[in-house]
Amino acid sequence: MRTRVVLDAPSNLGLRPPAPGTVPGCHKLAGALRDRRIVQRLGASEGGVVLPPRYDRGDWKEGDGVFNADAIGSYTRTLADRIEGHVRAGEFPVVLGGDCSIQLGAALALRRIGRYGLAAIDGSADFRHLGNGGGIGAAGGEELAISTGRGQADLADIEGLGPYLRDEDIRLFGMRDDDEDRAEMAALKISNATVGEIREWGPDAVARAVVQSLEIPVLDGFWVHLDADVLDPSVMPAVDSPDDGGLFPGELASLLHPLVGSPRCVGLNVTIYDPDLDPDGTAGTLLTDLVVGAFAEPEGGAESR
Repeated sequence: MRTRVVLDAPSNLGLRPPAPGTVPGCHKLAGALRDRRIVQRLGASEGGVVLPPRYDRGDWKEGDGVFNADAIGSYTRTLADRIEGHVRAGEFPVVLGGDCSIQLGAALALRRIGRYGLAAIDGSADFRHLGNGGGIGAAGGEELAISTGRGQADLADIEGLGPYLRDEDIRLFGMRDDDEDRAEMAALKISNATVGEIREWGPDAVARAVVQSLEIPVLDGFWVHLDADVLDPSVMPAVDSPDDGGLFPGELASLLHPLVGSPRCVGLNVTIYDPDLDPDGTAGTLLTDLVVGAFAEPEGGAESR
């Protein structure tokens, strides 16, 4: 059984301000989940916090590239150092974000070690880049493109290690059925399943098939990225871009459990939940319960880690 380590990565550097003069509230995610005793409930060790630089877009304007790029690049290296240390020690980091740009830290850390896959459970592909006509700017909507080398070099080729992920080593779950990125995903052979397909095939069956496809000798393991916006806004309204047609809690639970239960899974990050948009706290409680439940011992069997 590997030691779980909860590590805070409260960066909001990759999101646009929700309103002029404000900053995105997802940097409070880690504190909210800790208030719900996630560390104790996971039986985890304390990993502390990797503090991000100050959120400041300065005089950035559309067309200037990714805003906060210098800060995100610096933060990615620092977060990667911490994640790399835990993975090399045989520990299982549970990284509490933060926006989705924190996934770059995990991708860089694992690229330093070897070749790893990614199982991304996300309401969108986060694959915006200049090559597909998407205007770049917010790294939180571009991190998968950046991780695969489709981004400005100061983020996509840190330490000369880009791309951090190969297209064929990525599995996406939870895009909405009308997602415009599907055609590009198919052309690039990036495996993906929409909400409708997950329901048609069954979330547990989808997850187990993906685990089998990632438990292959060419890969040293895989990481799980969980974006709270994969959930339907009726149960998870506290995200920056709530889109109808998402997964429901039981469906997400059935996806998560086989993924984190694999002995080849080396870590998990959680992103995008914004406590400022959750005045009664119900969405935060749900997210905490889902993460804790993913590690629960299956009935009639020993826990896998």
